[in-house]
Amino acid sequence: MIGLQFGIHTFLNFDNLGQLLPLVWGSLVAGVILGLIAGAIGPMIHARDLAFAVHGTSELSFAGAAAALFFGVSVNLGAIAGSLAAALLLGWLGVKARHRNATIGILLPFGLGIGVLFLALYTGRSSNKFGLLAGQIVAVQSTQLVSLAVVAAVIAAVLVPIWRPLFFASVDPEVAQARGVPVRALSMAFMVVLGLAVAMTVQLVGALLVLSLLITPTAAAARLTVRPFMLSVLSVAFAITSAVGGIVLSLGPGLPISPYVTTVSFLIFLVCVVIGRVRERRGWNQRPEVGHHPHADALHTH
Repeated sequence: MIGLQFGIHTFLNFDNLGQLLPLVWGSLVAGVILGLIAGAIGPMIHARDLAFAVHGTSELSFAGAAAALFFGVSVNLGAIAGSLAAALLLGWLGVKARHRNATIGILLPFGLGIGVLFLALYTGRSSNKFGLLAGQIVAVQSTQLVSLAVVAAVIAAVLVPIWRPLFFASVDPEVAQARGVPVRALSMAFMVVLGLAVAMTVQLVGALLVLSLLITPTAAAARLTVRPFMLSVLSVAFAITSAVGGIVLSLGPGLPISPYVTTVSFLIFLVCVVIGRVRERRGWNQRPEVGHHPHADALHTH
């Protein structure tokens, strides 16, 4: 019993939470911003089946950040440069999953290897190395918060005007192209947005656990609804809960943020899975009619 109590106190400690929260207000704001970004683009990642692409992009983001750390330049800019390089390449390849996945399989180990090389050459603080892999948002500074807000504004400025045609091109690219939607251009634009989002998310949970914010919240929301609008709302809510909840839970124990973010995200997913199955058994889910696309309300806007 003593060992169990010690274990729980080691991982969950709220004794000084009231004193610690004011010290990390910037981190909490950053968590909200990242949750908004991740939740907003999550449904598009889900519709375009780009979970593997997110992982590959995060590894090049990690490589860029590690290189920037070694050369003594902005880690944020390095992460963005690496993400954009991967995103532009994947966007240039188009929407064919076969070619895209093969390229990601090549980029992923290359990016991880380059990143590990630069971290091995870096002679500074070990916490900086660990932060690139596991995140260190509890140490966010005002300049980092400003840069995060600027990138979020850029993502919103690009994503909002093209949301409807982009979703149309995501769920049915062949029909969209036949109706005159610039599928390839939209794909390239979204990959750039995705690259920026990945670079920012890496700053929270690190390169190895980026999927917990960009993939898991939408996967959880998809267990509850098929409607694009509600899918986006729930994805944003789940992503913000994961980010902010992970920050708050990690404060007392003083442990890395990433395990808490990923655990909260995973628990939300499990709860949604259970709710979804219960609703299916009781016939509460609204099932699309035969021949009706689950995202028809998005498709018929065009």
